[in-house]
Amino acid sequence: MRIGIVILPDQRWSDAQRRWRQVDEWGFDHAWTYDHLGWRDLVDGPWFDSVTTLAAAATVTSRIRLGTLVASPNFRHPAAFARQVTALDDVSGGRLLLGLGAGGIGFDATVLGGETLPPRQRVDRFAEFTELLDEILRGDGTTWRGDWFAAVDARSNPGCVQQPRVPFVLAANGPRSMRLVARFGQGWVTTGAEADDVEGWWSTVAEISARLDETLDKVGRDPATLDRYLSLDSAPVFSLSSADFFADQVDRAARLGFTDVVTHWPRASSWYAGDEAILVDVATRLLPELRRA
Repeated sequence: MRIGIVILPDQRWSDAQRRWRQVDEWGFDHAWTYDHLGWRDLVDGPWFDSVTTLAAAATVTSRIRLGTLVASPNFRHPAAFARQVTALDDVSGGRLLLGLGAGGIGFDATVLGGETLPPRQRVDRFAEFTELLDEILRGDGTTWRGDWFAAVDARSNPGCVQQPRVPFVLAANGPRSMRLVARFGQGWVTTGAEADDVEGWWSTVAEISARLDETLDKVGRDPATLDRYLSLDSAPVFSLSSADFFADQVDRAARLGFTDVVTHWPRASSWYAGDEAILVDVATRLLPELRRA
């Protein structure tokens, strides 16, 4: 089991860099940040760009993998984003993981003056975004036109450090997005579905995981070729509410076939509110054992 952590981009770098250095030293396998222009009610507080944050994080870490959880076409174009992706992979020395998703509703969906798209159209756009980004990152001089995006001689030279391109970790719960996972993904990430309690949430995770197995089987893809990431903090209870609870959640994810789990650095209030002392305990006492699970 590999264990990762999200560090929200809500602190000035003079404060945030300590966290990125620390998770690298503790031995977490991957560290992520949200790719939003503003997120939920935190849009009214401090918030920083994900690409710039990850570039800075790459300079103060040496081994941990770094990623977006997740980038979306809400405000990104594949031709421009490909340049940022190749730069991040280069700066990090080939440590980038590229989390991609369809994009939700809210601030990101409307800040550029557009309308919030219904789910089907968001998945249509996500499919084009993923396919075009894949083509640009794998080649050089891509010309492409779809219903949502177009590119004329889009460049990616000198290409990614990781070849043929950086790994895509695609967020998917529904059947159409899961087919994108099967086609383009080196990894799959899920948040499960909304539930009233922890047991109910785990039931949704099991159902969604089984749905992915069916999708992979239909297209003839070996499940062993796909890493499976679970965002633990989409459950009704914060995963770092106690060290014992976190260990139990990691164990349950492993039993469902997940290869990776992701928690969040505890915040003082609001989303992911918790005690940093529990994170320290997990990282220094339990992390080596949990990674062997």
